[in-house]
Amino acid sequence: MKRLILSIAAVVAVAVTCLAAGRDTYTVIVSLDGFRWDYAEAFDTPLLDKMAQQGVKAVMTPSFPSKTFPNHYTLATGLVPDHHGIIANSFLDRKTGDIYSLSNMKTKNNPKYYGGDPVWLTAKRQGVTSATVYWVGSDVNLRGGGHADYWQDYNHKPRLKPYERVNEVIRLLSLSEDKRPHLIMAYFEEPDASGHSHGPASAQTRARFEDLDLMLATLWNRMQELPIADKINFIVTGDHGMTWLNPERTVPVKKYLKTEWIQTIENDVPAMLYVTEPRFADSIVSALKCVDHIRVWKKDEIPAYLNFGTNPNVGDVIVLPDVGWTFSDRKAGLMTGTHGFDHTCSDMWVGFRAIGPDFKRGYTRESTFRNVCIYPLLCYLLGITPSENDGDLNEVSDLIRTGN
Repeated sequence: MKRLILSIAAVVAVAVTCLAAGRDTYTVIVSLDGFRWDYAEAFDTPLLDKMAQQGVKAVMTPSFPSKTFPNHYTLATGLVPDHHGIIANSFLDRKTGDIYSLSNMKTKNNPKYYGGDPVWLTAKRQGVTSATVYWVGSDVNLRGGGHADYWQDYNHKPRLKPYERVNEVIRLLSLSEDKRPHLIMAYFEEPDASGHSHGPASAQTRARFEDLDLMLATLWNRMQELPIADKINFIVTGDHGMTWLNPERTVPVKKYLKTEWIQTIENDVPAMLYVTEPRFADSIVSALKCVDHIRVWKKDEIPAYLNFGTNPNVGDVIVLPDVGWTFSDRKAGLMTGTHGFDHTCSDMWVGFRAIGPDFKRGYTRESTFRNVCIYPLLCYLLGITPSENDGDLNEVSDLIRTGN
């Protein structure tokens, strides 16, 4: 899908922003990694329930692939992963032969992989102070702006614990007016870790998510004690959902493919296969096209709705398992959880709550919206002009309060 270019209507909307929201308000957005949309429906979450009753409740679809790094950077830039460059948690750099991965500091911290214009830099260039607390990409010294005005290095140990991150948000909001950030983006690793270890509907994931709700309540209550309480827009969302992974639901690679066909395979949901010779892409597709529980495409044949395949580092062949299945020779242990599947599957959808002066009160959106719309929404709340992105402010305009 081609990137959406700002329309005249969007420019007008931004101009109105300066009057409606402007820089007199503050926005705190919290990402709970793996916040599956129905956790707040199934678990005991008084704070998220309160946000739904007094603010906005919605469901957000991630971008493909429904993985952590690609989608957090999508939230920040408004670009689908195929456009901003972080196309998976690991992938082959075709030019250098390096593997981008979360554990490879050489590639993870290399700004060349991070395209687009994350909102903290959009804001910085327009004179709006911003802060990040471990948001994906925010600790990379990005070209054209570096970092947010305040930021945390995820590689620095020890990392701030969850309640210490709450303290950091409050500290930032308590700074003098000339130093106080108008945007704070804070990341939390849970409930993703619990979902992976125990599955999405497990007692352990429930307990962890309910603990997160208590933490959010602490953050909310402390924000209400600040002099600027009535000026704070508070958003809670995430990057992707979670589904059950059954160890018996595995499609083995070696059973169907010859080793000489493949240079490397990155990930398993979805799997990106890089071939040793171009002709082997056809061989792989032919070998897999009739295998149950997977879909397989050459790079240039990926369905348009996935918005994937134009980036040069995408694999020559993509194998997308059915929900709950993997394409791997590794056998999982007990039933656990995973993600990365087709982003239109409801198990991958994400919860969204928002409350504050610029959001409607007691509003539940009936249809989903795309996560690329978070970037233009944040720009609206900050009163800044967005850079080129794949989102559309009009898609989420129903969440915004107009008038008094």
